[in-house]
Order: sequence, then C-alpha cells, then structure tokens
Amino acid sequence: MHVSLVGINHRTAPIEMREKAAIGPDSLHAYLHLLRRHLQHGVILSTCNRTEVYSTGSRAGDVDQACVDFLGNSMGLTESATTCFYVMSDRVALEHLFDVSCGLDSMIIGEYEVLGQVSQALEAAEKSGTVNLPLRRIFESAIRTGRRARNETGISRNPLSISSIAVNKALDIVDDIGRCKIVIIGAGEAGRLALRVASGRGAADMAVVSRTLERAVRITGTCGGRPVGPDKLAVELRDADIVIACAASPHPVLHHRQVSDVMNTRPQRPLIIIDIALPRNVEPDVGSIYNVHLYNIDDLNKLADNHRQEREAEAAAVKEIIAEEAEILMNWLLAYSARPAIKSLMVRAEKIRAAQYHNSIKKMASLSEEEKQHIDLLTRSIVDKILRYPILYLKEGGDADRMKSINRIFGLDDGKEL
Repeated sequence: MHVSLVGINHRTAPIEMREKAAIGPDSLHAYLHLLRRHLQHGVILSTCNRTEVYSTGSRAGDVDQACVDFLGNSMGLTESATTCFYVMSDRVALEHLFDVSCGLDSMIIGEYEVLGQVSQALEAAEKSGTVNLPLRRIFESAIRTGRRARNETGISRNPLSISSIAVNKALDIVDDIGRCKIVIIGAGEAGRLALRVASGRGAADMAVVSRTLERAVRITGTCGGRPVGPDKLAVELRDADIVIACAASPHPVLHHRQVSDVMNTRPQRPLIIIDIALPRNVEPDVGSIYNVHLYNIDDLNKLADNHRQEREAEAAAVKEIIAEEAEILMNWLLAYSARPAIKSLMVRAEKIRAAQYHNSIKKMASLSEEEKQHIDLLTRSIVDKILRYPILYLKEGGDADRMKSINRIFGLDDGKEL
C-alpha cells in the first residue's frame, strides 16, 4: 500500500498562492466531494500555513498524480503553481503528518491549534465518506503522537499562537495599552485567542466583530470585550488603534475604499492592521493608505523564528516520539497491506486441508466422533505451523514482490491444487 501526501505550505509558496489553495471549514465538505472525482479515499488538511491532501492506494504514481490534479484543478492554480507542491510518500509522508500534529512544522513551534485542525480534518473526511481504514489509522496515530509530544516534552510549554504573536506585535507598537482600542474581526478560535491575549496585556476597549453575533457574544462573555455586528464595523474603525483580522472568510472583509474613508476622518491617527487570516481578510493595497500599517501572516515569520530557536532542544525529544510512533504505524500498514495475500494463503491451505481430511475420514469409518475431532484439530494445527513463517514474511513487508513470491510458491494465482 502506498501512502501519498501532496501539499503546499508557508515554506514552499508565498501567501498570494497559499490563499488560493486555502479551504475554510464551511467549504471543506464541498472540496472533499470534489476530491472523490480524483480519488476514492483522501483527507484534506487546510490550516493558515498549509493545504495538504493525504491518500492511499496500490499504485504510487497514480495516487500522487491524482492528488496533484485535485490541488491544481480544484483550486484554480496556474500550472506554474504546481512547482510549489511537495510530494511525499510512505514513511516520509507519515513523519511529516506527525511533525504537523506535534507543531514542529508550524510557524509557531509547538502551537496547540494545529492538533485540533488535524482532528477536524479526519472528522470532516469521516462525515464525507472519504476515509478508509488505513487513513483513519494514520490520522489517529498522528493525533496520539501530537498529544504525547505535548504531554511528555516541553514543546508546548508557555504556548504561543499566531494570534498571540499578532496581538503582542501590535501592542508593542502603541504607547498606552490601557487607552488603545482594539477591533478583532472574527469570533472563531483565532479571535478568541487574540481577545484573551489582549485582555491579559491590559487592553480595556475591545470590540469583536462577527457575522454570527452569537459567537461574538459567547467569546466576549468569557474573555471580555463587546460583541459587534458586521454592519457596525465602519463605526468601530473610526477610533480604532489596532485591528486584528482573523475571520474565516473566502473574500476580503476590509477593502481599500472602506479603510480610506475611515482614515479621511482621522488622517493623523495611525491604524495598525494585522491580518492573520488565510485567505487574507484585508485587501493588500490597504497598506498603501497613509498612516495605515498593514502586516500579514508572513510578516510575523521573523518573530516566529526567534521562538523557534528557543524550542529546538524540545524538538529533538519530540522527534524521538515521532520515530517511535512512525515505526509502530509502518508495521501496522505493512501487515494491513499483506492481508489479501494472507487471506488467500489461509483460504487455499484450509481448502486443501479440509478436502484431504474428509477424504481420509471416509476411509476410517471405525473412528469415533471424538477421534475425528482430534484429527481435525491436529491437521489444523499442522497447517497453522506450516503457514506461520510465510505469514510473518508477508507481514514484515507487504510489498508487491513478497506477495508475488508467496503467490508463486503456493500457486495462489493459477487456481491449481497443491
């Protein structure tokens, strides 16, 4: 069995390209449906840093190409964009997913949010019917590995997130945190984290803008701030000092004309906008407006690099856990791949054993039922012992060459009796 991973992330592609490939929670089911036109089974993992497709199949080249075709065609990416794709196979692909789950492949090393996103990717694929047993086992192993890394190492000690780095970046710029006004666009997990960090830093005037007002009410009820509907966004921007944009929207929610109109009413008062959404919430040319300071998720990379260096020692311990879990999973996958051949071998052997047993029993009419049962069990035991090492041989490496060898030795393909 071949495990395939095709993806695009913050290391291989600029934000302009990544946002085209980004898939929000609301559209994930639709894209999984599109994936089925290319592959029978697959899981899509899309975060602020990456979009990846995991699949399994018997023919490596076919599965890899199907994943590439899906990402290229479904996302409307140009042919040149496919040069930013990375393709990984088998153990390398598994260890990459484990790196992701443990937070080693994130901009913020050890972040918590990505483990939940891996879990949600599996859950969405389950609901869409695109998960087979190997993919389920792969993702469950990745989730378990991510939890072990956080429980057994310090990789997530004093955890940071993109939201916390964004808020801290903005608050470090303003003169008086207690008097500044913060507008957070988006009431999802990123918005909740941003609100909590801002409150912890001493910000008092915070507005959470969400198209779903109930969500804004819910997070402000626990973290402070005011819930605001999208129709009041322009009003809130008029006296804002900081805007954190993190809404799960496929289109920009802050436009050049909108921000320009606001800044015309306050030309001498700067506005800091940090857009950590993907796709971006803010039109890029908003940054050209006088006194507007616009940052996107890639602009936070330098700050994240400093954090990454602090976690390198812990990353080594996490790698040991990943290697251990990957070995366990690879052994399971090898055994799983061998199941059809093992089943054929056992069925063929049992058919021969049963036929020989019944032919012999007919000639020994004087045997009691107990004696017949004893002979039956004896012949079964002999077959089991004979098959033990061929089965172990297959489980140790369920590759095509081993299966062909067993098929040839035991005549599983020709249908002839031994």
